[in-house]
Formats: sequence, structure tokens, C-alpha cells
Amino acid sequence: MLKDQKIKNFLDTLASKSATPGGGSVAALTGAMGAALLSMVGNLTIGKEKYQHVQEDIKNILEKSERLRADFEKLIEEDVEAFDQFMAIMKLPKETEKQKEDRRKKIQEALLETAGVPMEVARKSNELLDICVVVAEKGNKNVISDVGVSAMLAEAAFDSAVLNVKVNMKMIRDEKKKESLKSELYKLIELTIGKKQKTLDVIKEKTYGRK
Repeated sequence: MLKDQKIKNFLDTLASKSATPGGGSVAALTGAMGAALLSMVGNLTIGKEKYQHVQEDIKNILEKSERLRADFEKLIEEDVEAFDQFMAIMKLPKETEKQKEDRRKKIQEALLETAGVPMEVARKSNELLDICVVVAEKGNKNVISDVGVSAMLAEAAFDSAVLNVKVNMKMIRDEKKKESLKSELYKLIELTIGKKQKTLDVIKEKTYGRK
């Protein structure tokens, strides 16, 4: 599995002629790194006497960040599987009308999957952005910059996922399903506006005494 590879091996594969892993997997990996970094801050806050008053809050957030990390790791693999399946379908024979119709149908089904995986990355990235600001407010101040990096990674994962959804969505012919994806996507985009900056503002205020 990709997530079990050494970093260098993963990067070598990413840089190779192989189409997978690609941008979708990298988006999910970016989200996983952001979640892991937030978990680190949580773990460095739990058990600290100075932060006794927020222990339960941080424990709850740590559960969420670890769940998100596991979700992102799964999505790294799912993106590769979805794309590989799509490419396999593209190679199906198209000599007869029946073959052409079967191929068209399978392509459309595969496109829903290739758009669905990055959509899930976008959903999870939005969730991660939500808890970043809470950790910035309540977490260990000594590692508060790591919360900022987590928020930046979450936004990068989100933006990357949105790009992938848009590219795949463009080829979907079922207007009803396409509109449903589009509607959710733009709602998510609206929801994420300003979330990273809100976290960074908290960090600046705690570090420099100003936003």
C-alpha cells in the first residue's frame, strides 16, 4: 500500500512516468499530514498542568484528528484505485455499437468515483480546518506554529481536492448527478472561506499580541 512505503519510494513513484499516484493522492496525503500535525499538538497538550482546564476538549479533538488522519490515509489508496479503474475502462474495446455503449456507461460510472474520492478529501479537509482553530485557541502554545502549518496543509488539501473534482465533474453527462456534485462542492468552498486565516489570526494574537 502507498501509505506503507518509505517517503523516498513514494516520491520516486510520484515523479515517475506512472500516472498513479497523482494529484488526488497527494491531496489526501497533504490532509493526512495536517491531521497528524494537529494530533502532535494535542498529544503535547494532554497531561500538561498548564492546560488542565482544556484536557477534555483536547482529548476530544485528538480523537477527531486521528479519525481524520485514518480517513485521509484510506483516501490516498482510493484515489489510485479509482483512477486505475478509469484508465482500464478507457482501454475497453469499442469496435461494435454494444461495446461502445457499454464503454460509455462504464466511463460515466467511473467518473462519478474519480470525482467522489476528491470530494471526500474536500469534506475531510473542511472538518480539519474546523478543529485547527480550536487547537490554536486551547493547545500548547509552545507548538502553536504547528497548528498554523496544519491549517495551511488542510487548505492546500482542500484546494487540490476541489481542482480534481472540477476536472472530473466536467466530463460527467448525467446533469442531475453533476448538479448535485457541483452544489455540494460550492457549498463546501463557501464554508471554508476564511477558516485558515481565522486560525492564523489566533496564532498571531497569542504569539505577538495582535492579529
